Amino acid sequence: MERQISVGEGLLDKPYQNYGTTSDCGDTASLPSIRNSSGSDATTAVVVFSTLVAVSGSFCYGIAVRMLGAILSGKIVDIFGRRNVMWLSELICTLGWLAIAFAKDALWLDSGRLLIGFGAGIISYVIPIYVAAISPKDFRGVFTAFHQLMNTFGCSLAYFFGNVIPWRVLALIGVIPCVLQLIGLFFIPESPRWLVKIGKEKEFETTLQNLRGKGADISQEAAEIRDHIEISQKHSVARLLNLFQRRYANSLIIGVGLMLLQQFGGASAMAYYTSSIFEKAGASGSIGSRGIAIIQYMFSFFRFPAVITSVLLMDKAGRKPLLMNGYQYLQISACGMAFGCFLIGLSFYLKEVKNMNDAAHILVLVGFMGCSAFNSIGLAGIPFVIMSEIFPINVKASAGSLVILICWSCSWIVTYTFNFMMQWSSAGTFFIFSGIGFLTVLFVAKIVPETKGRTLEEIQDSIITSFAGLR
Repeated sequence: MERQISVGEGLLDKPYQNYGTTSDCGDTASLPSIRNSSGSDATTAVVVFSTLVAVSGSFCYGIAVRMLGAILSGKIVDIFGRRNVMWLSELICTLGWLAIAFAKDALWLDSGRLLIGFGAGIISYVIPIYVAAISPKDFRGVFTAFHQLMNTFGCSLAYFFGNVIPWRVLALIGVIPCVLQLIGLFFIPESPRWLVKIGKEKEFETTLQNLRGKGADISQEAAEIRDHIEISQKHSVARLLNLFQRRYANSLIIGVGLMLLQQFGGASAMAYYTSSIFEKAGASGSIGSRGIAIIQYMFSFFRFPAVITSVLLMDKAGRKPLLMNGYQYLQISACGMAFGCFLIGLSFYLKEVKNMNDAAHILVLVGFMGCSAFNSIGLAGIPFVIMSEIFPINVKASAGSLVILICWSCSWIVTYTFNFMMQWSSAGTFFIFSGIGFLTVLFVAKIVPETKGRTLEEIQDSIITSFAGLR
């Protein structure tokens, strides 16, 4: 039986008032749309612009990630809504970057880093949720993948410029996308599902019509959204413990499982300890410290085109093939990560073998670049896309906070213990990462469903049906 999943959507305190009227934004309903093969409106310039504004915040997330903001992200979004929370998180990040740029002592630096970490934790939750909410089902994967694209751009910028410009200037560069999003948020709508949940029916219909295009028939989609929100409200989850019910077990297993495997696969440790890994592999003896910096640049910019490939392929291939099918597509994230980590582990093993140092240096470079590319096209971003799709609206806040908290907690655990693991055994560390990568392949094959081409409400129905069949 084909595995299916559930979804829902979220909430806003102040909807985008009179969105789409000529007096406020021009006749946005008449903006051109991209059409699918059936000739129906698939997506509009409103969706494209809103997505670009939203993912501007992912740039900051790409430079600085922390788990503190994740604890409160779901509840904050439920109370204040997607658009308002994006504005709040970018304001916090802006203050953090400015505190770093104009720091006078260590306290300023610590405070700025804390603010950025808090804002980035919220960003990692709210942006995929918002983009999934406004996107048409046939294009949802493409638009949500841009979150990872901007994240990668932020990482690449930090790697590329971090060694060539002063850190204060780098902090000021970090302010730019924050300010752009703060301005852009005044011109984009709120999530339609949030609007209908808080009873803003008129704004809900106006927003949905503008998102789908002036000539689109939104009656069926609007009815589905209303029906599912009404049903989900009857199963309201007030406490975190209530999340652990049988009806939500499948979604929790998928969401938490993907985040655990994503982080324990070693990607964060490799990103944070790039130079240390190459130095321990003996690369510094052959190419020098400047060569390591060049490799870091290559590492960063090799990720960027790989993520673009993910954006282009995700809705054509589906999420599931990009996560695990290594023989049908160019890049397969889990298998590629597993094999890349195996090569790095093998390089450390060969380093101890006489006359094999040159081969070890080549293997660590190939393995490192492979891990970077394969991680970027799948595991780095797609778990966040799936997280934004699998939880119904009544548990989205608590479940989303839990999943994101687990993600960044595991990232902290891996990065904290990485040096201890390398002291124990460098080769063994990466062989463990490789084993987790192959375990991820099995997990995706057996557990993770495909959500391509289905509305959030259709995914919601599918998981209810699947649980009914299990009883």
